[in-house]
Amino acid sequence: MSKVVITGRIPDPAVESLRAEHEVWMHEDTDPISRAALLEAVIGADAVVSLLTERIDAEVLDAAGDQLHVLANVAVGYNNVDVPACAERGVVVTNTPGVLTEATADIAFGLILMVTRRLGEGERVIRSQTPWSWGMSYMLGSGLQGKTLGVIGLGDIGAATARRARAFGMHIAYASRSECDPELAEELQATRLETDELLATADVVSLHCPYSQATHHLIGAEQLALMKNTAYLVNTARGPIVDEAALAEALRHGQIAGAGLDVFENEPAVHEGLLELDTVAMVPHLGSATIETRTAMAQLAADNARAVLSGRAPLTEVRP
Repeated sequence: MSKVVITGRIPDPAVESLRAEHEVWMHEDTDPISRAALLEAVIGADAVVSLLTERIDAEVLDAAGDQLHVLANVAVGYNNVDVPACAERGVVVTNTPGVLTEATADIAFGLILMVTRRLGEGERVIRSQTPWSWGMSYMLGSGLQGKTLGVIGLGDIGAATARRARAFGMHIAYASRSECDPELAEELQATRLETDELLATADVVSLHCPYSQATHHLIGAEQLALMKNTAYLVNTARGPIVDEAALAEALRHGQIAGAGLDVFENEPAVHEGLLELDTVAMVPHLGSATIETRTAMAQLAADNARAVLSGRAPLTEVRP
């Protein structure tokens, strides 16, 4: 039997499907596996099912040994995996696209509503038992109807977020390396803009691009300065796409109106400057956090591992 190492707890159906065919070891603790424990666990593994909390690099691959065939990452993003190092060693890398699209788009649009309508701020008033009373000018937010959502990265999740925005009466603009499918552009009535123009004109900017060296701090002080002082920034992609220190400064000085964040630059740590601001709505990386979605993600990763170990093609391979 092949040895499969799962670096963190995943839903039971996926684990059982692997155990039916292979010897499985899984890190059972709710805290992320330590580096030392990871390096020990992967020794002799034929397959590794990894979570995004683990950095899979040459050191881990060398510890695993030459018999490692597949690295199945339980996430769409794979910036935690050194894909070229895997390719050099003949290790197939897979991810879990598609199954978390709707759940993540829900969170993106939830953050848009939270920050534009000050929902988090309002709940804190109630929970802190701060005195309040209804008034014509009390805790006014910003409406979405007739406003423009600027999507940076119009992939599946970006498009799903844009569909939700259309239902709220918003206009869609997008920035990407290439034109989107004409049918999608027609459906969304979307206009393609250069990134700087999108930043300067959108009322809400939502980030959906993958993280890489090219998108590290894609949104920094220079880009934030382009945005309208009534605009909002939302990030459900990866934390390091945004320079959190620059975002905190922009918010503190009123360069933009607010931000909604599901991901953070040094997760789980959050820049202290953001914690002090009521103009930021923050949730702890909940983009795919539904029972149905996490189960589907884990099962797709397990199916990828099973496919490669049985000599079949992976379902969702990541290529260098």
